[in-house]
Amino acid sequence: MARATRKFTRAPCALDPAAARGVAIRLLARRDFASGELRTTLERKGIEPAVAAGVIAELTDERALDDARYAKNYVSYHADRGEGPLRIGAALKALGLPAEVVDAALAEGPDWRSRAREVRVRRFGHQVPPQWREKARQARFLQYRGFSSDHIRAATGAEPDTGSTDL
Repeated sequence: MARATRKFTRAPCALDPAAARGVAIRLLARRDFASGELRTTLERKGIEPAVAAGVIAELTDERALDDARYAKNYVSYHADRGEGPLRIGAALKALGLPAEVVDAALAEGPDWRSRAREVRVRRFGHQVPPQWREKARQARFLQYRGFSSDHIRAATGAEPDTGSTDL
């Protein structure tokens, strides 16, 4: 049986705004994009940067492309997967979103302390670790997930005011 091959072609015309808009609409039909991410994708497909910027501006004016909406959805999805605000914020900034949009989306996100507790319980169970060695292991896990030290202390029971003196 013959194997189907897929031809990768450049955009029909790198300077044609209508063709560039069609490419952008087809991309947006699959999933939501941040404006910087869509611009990069269009340029990788051979569309001139000036044409891509014009298409991005049009789609933003029509609200088909909205960085604030994208950031809010991204935060919600990744927080539900157990990721913390530091990791999510870094990923959004890497996608080219402005810091103000990222900060606003993270502020509207879930209660990060309770989210860190949920992630810890899901991974390690309900028992709060009695020894510092286990607390440190769980803290490293939560740190890898992108939670801040305040969130980690609240989740592991390592709050300074708990009065715990075990070593």
